[in-house]
Amino acid sequence: MRRTSFAHWPCSFARTIDLLGDWWTPMVMREAFYGFRRFDEFQQELGIARNTLSERLRRLVEAGLLDKVLYETQPPRYEYVLTESGRDFYTIVAAMTRWGDRWLADSDGPPLVFHHEPCGHDSTAEVVCGHCREPIDVDDVVPRPGPGYPAKLLTRPDVRRRFHLDESGDARPHDNPARAENATTP
Repeated sequence: MRRTSFAHWPCSFARTIDLLGDWWTPMVMREAFYGFRRFDEFQQELGIARNTLSERLRRLVEAGLLDKVLYETQPPRYEYVLTESGRDFYTIVAAMTRWGDRWLADSDGPPLVFHHEPCGHDSTAEVVCGHCREPIDVDDVVPRPGPGYPAKLLTRPDVRRRFHLDESGDARPHDNPARAENATTP
């Protein structure tokens, strides 16, 4: 069965999901963050089928998260090195790990901790506002169309409802839908 591509949707989350596509891709990236660079290392650590690993590495190289670098000429052998984009993907792995530690870890606690070398403490990821540096919570954020959102879509009634746009295209005041769903009634 062919999967639907989100690669061209006007949503960075959907485009990221399209790139990840399956559970192996983020696991390959996790191993790259652990310092693994060679095909056999990835294969041994993950227990992934060689053809599946080849496809995931190819996709990560094409997407610019890894560079394929020749390290031996006879026979040709390659390492997979994190790019700037790949290194930036670490924040996603750290955020997912934080959520998993909170909601999926057993009573023994997190199976892995991230030690922050500059301050000398174990740490967790935290998503904060890029302006005020306060933690971002679903109750405090309202999605708005950004400069890259296709103008032609903003005329559709379903999109206008999603972003609570009035007739002039300005956002109407409204409550955050997540906040309304989580509100407790007296």
